[in-house]
Amino acid sequence: MLQKLNAKFQSDCFATETLGAVIREAEPGRAVCALELRPCHMNANHVPMGGAIFTLADFAFAVAANGFSETDTVSQHASITFLAPAKGRELLAEARRLKAGRTTCLYEVEVRDEVGTYVAHAVVNGFTIG
Repeated sequence: MLQKLNAKFQSDCFATETLGAVIREAEPGRAVCALELRPCHMNANHVPMGGAIFTLADFAFAVAANGFSETDTVSQHASITFLAPAKGRELLAEARRLKAGRTTCLYEVEVRDEVGTYVAHAVVNGFTIG
């Protein structure tokens, strides 16, 4: 199933090619995506740039919301709180659906590194367009 999902989201070039995000786990309403940190992801303080973390969180939301759906859901509003600098070499974003309605949904995304550092928390409100 992961191979099919990876093929579906390969067209999300910014997240998959530019950033390097990969799908690790997925089921309806939930996804775990990973990013192996490289020098290009770091800011001047030598920690992952907020944009890289946010993109990974948004990608995890997209996989959780769209991976098993016949309709398309897009981010309508997203907020992220950066909690701590990553200490590890990989980021993991776990998106979980909190509520799904007819045209909107609500997800939370926790971003941690592989050593357990809670790096960021995002909340995404999605809108179903099809």
